[in-house]
Amino acid sequence: MSNRFTKVYLAVTAALCLAIFSFALGAGFTQQSNQGGDQTGGTVRNTQEVPAYLTEDVDFNQFWQVWNYVKENYVDPGVPETKLFYGALAGIVASLDDPYSVFLQPEISEKFAEELSGSFQGIGAEIGMKQNQLVIIAPLPGTPADRVGLKAGDAILTIDGQSTVGIALDHAVNIIRGPKDTEVKLTVFSDGDEEPRDVTIVRDNIEIDSVKFVRNDATGEDSQEDVLLDGNIAYLGLLYFNENTLADWNQTVQRIITQNPKGIILDLRNNPGGFLGTAIEVAGEWVDGKTVVKEQLRDGSKVEHQANRQARFAGIPTVALVNGGSASGAEIVAGALQDYSVATIVGQTTFGKGSVQDLKEFPDGSSVKLTIAEWLTPNDRNINQEGIKPDVEVERTREDYDNDRDPQMDKALEILKQ
Repeated sequence: MSNRFTKVYLAVTAALCLAIFSFALGAGFTQQSNQGGDQTGGTVRNTQEVPAYLTEDVDFNQFWQVWNYVKENYVDPGVPETKLFYGALAGIVASLDDPYSVFLQPEISEKFAEELSGSFQGIGAEIGMKQNQLVIIAPLPGTPADRVGLKAGDAILTIDGQSTVGIALDHAVNIIRGPKDTEVKLTVFSDGDEEPRDVTIVRDNIEIDSVKFVRNDATGEDSQEDVLLDGNIAYLGLLYFNENTLADWNQTVQRIITQNPKGIILDLRNNPGGFLGTAIEVAGEWVDGKTVVKEQLRDGSKVEHQANRQARFAGIPTVALVNGGSASGAEIVAGALQDYSVATIVGQTTFGKGSVQDLKEFPDGSSVKLTIAEWLTPNDRNINQEGIKPDVEVERTREDYDNDRDPQMDKALEILKQ
């Protein structure tokens, strides 16, 4: 896989300690602005030529006119130039109205990398925008968000008493995130509830173990969870596609293969994405040498990404579980398994985040995450906004959660035992 694609990310949102932010920026602008002006009496002047690719409708000198006017006339002369500078960069891509294209200031960029490493502080949930409403995408198991009962699809109405109507995603994240042992109060509304409810969450260190493994038989031997499934069925839960996933995954797959399971349950519920290469490697366990996903670029051309590994699970009956918290990388895997008919997809329609973000880093530590393409399944289905519809639709209600019932898992077992 090319170096560029090691920097392509699939996260639908970022975890609440760093999240996906609503700021955005145009590539190359940072360096040009830093190096293209000089200071004269406290005023920044542009000394660069106007870029040749700008149309006649754009007078780039106006940018500097506005910059100088603000610097010379704003009531507070102490506003840092870095704040104005980063704000200008953020505004460029914010104008794209794309919540997945974001500009990350240096300290935020560092935290974004922290999240993808699988360790950070926060409440342990993914948030995003769904029809202009701030929502929970995926609470991570065992985290503060999970412990207070937040579920995928919950609408966040207020944060510490502040309404989320019209709130920018980055601002919401900055309010919610915070250090360990501090509190944040959310007002949330869940589908099926009559009234919103308040939840107070104590932030904590979040460690993402991206792979869960259970091999269940009558003895429960080698099981790493309390719940035992019948019939020699192997359970693989993928919570995230981060930089630790493949090492954990390969170790787990080896354990499963040696035990010759009758079937496999691949649980992609509440998996918000991560690294593209990791998702392709996982899908390759079932579809060796085949196209896992297509990338449709801005000019309409398509780039196909194949799985180039031995399909160790080929021929083993498989059910993949999905829900509204399954996004991006999880949707790529589910879509490929569905298109090649190597797994039965059970659950609820996925989130529908099928766009590609490329991460560009800059010398000052800031970075840009910019949408550069859309994902298509091997059969050319567009994932974006549509999501992956399950072969067998099974709902899991809040009442099911509250009573530790899992009808989706029950259906998976039923299918594999047939």
